[in-house]
Amino acid sequence: MATEPMLASLDAAAAQRSRPSNPHVLLDYWELTKPEINLLIAVTAASGFWLGSSTPAGRFPWMRFIHMLVATIFVAAGAATLNQLIELRHDAQMRRTARRAIVSGRVAPGHALSFGVLISVFGVVYLAIATNALASSLAAFTLLSYLFLYTPLKRITPLCTAVGAIPGAAPPLIGWAAARGRLDPEAWVLFAIVFLWQFPHFMSIAWIYREDYGRAGYLVLPAGELKERFVSWQSLLPTLGLLVVTLAPAIRGISGFVYLAGTLVLGAAFLYCSVRFAIQRTNAGARQLLFASIIYLPMLFALLALDKK
Repeated sequence: MATEPMLASLDAAAAQRSRPSNPHVLLDYWELTKPEINLLIAVTAASGFWLGSSTPAGRFPWMRFIHMLVATIFVAAGAATLNQLIELRHDAQMRRTARRAIVSGRVAPGHALSFGVLISVFGVVYLAIATNALASSLAAFTLLSYLFLYTPLKRITPLCTAVGAIPGAAPPLIGWAAARGRLDPEAWVLFAIVFLWQFPHFMSIAWIYREDYGRAGYLVLPAGELKERFVSWQSLLPTLGLLVVTLAPAIRGISGFVYLAGTLVLGAAFLYCSVRFAIQRTNAGARQLLFASIIYLPMLFALLALDKK
């Protein structure tokens, strides 16, 4: 991994003054919303709604489903935008984030603030009007805890991952609440799945970009010899827990044999990647684990949705 401090000393305001006008401003605002992350959020929120819906066959509430999905994506997009604004100075010191739209001056910080607040508030209000107060409250909690708990904790303690995993696991709860107006035990099973999944997923990213994070002052990993053990256990134990928790939908009768067989195969493959990374702790192993995590979650929720009882 290259370690040269490319754009590390970039001053965002100076960059904004010196950069020519951008003819692709809509693409820059689209980039601010982190659409690749919103895709996973949409999948988990949609699965929560689908599994939480108890309407008879042929009477699925498609309009409420679409409203929930659009509103949740708006909240997530706003959170992503405001997160980049809060971390502007630190992103400028990281090679992988120094080309982001706000840092490089393609989007003015004031414009990003207005955009992020507008779409976040719109999404929360939209959820309240189109679905119910519980789903809207969960979205508001997710937004605020992500921005004002997890984001600052990244520069304070490696335990930030555990805190950030809470709002990160909220989308299936939002979907379930939008469908039923309450949170049943099955909804918390979905929450636990996404919560545990985030640890190996983020540890792989943290390891690949550990020098970048360190240069920017992020304490996502402990210093010294504890770093390797921390990464190993934070990757391995949650993946083991995930293998157990993913059996719950089949045990509780939410899904059937197809899901059970599929989750065992997916879980075994994911665990293999996690164990390999925990033992070797190489960038190649981290990338393999990252790729496995990106494939694992959508496939697991697809199995849940397709084999719903």
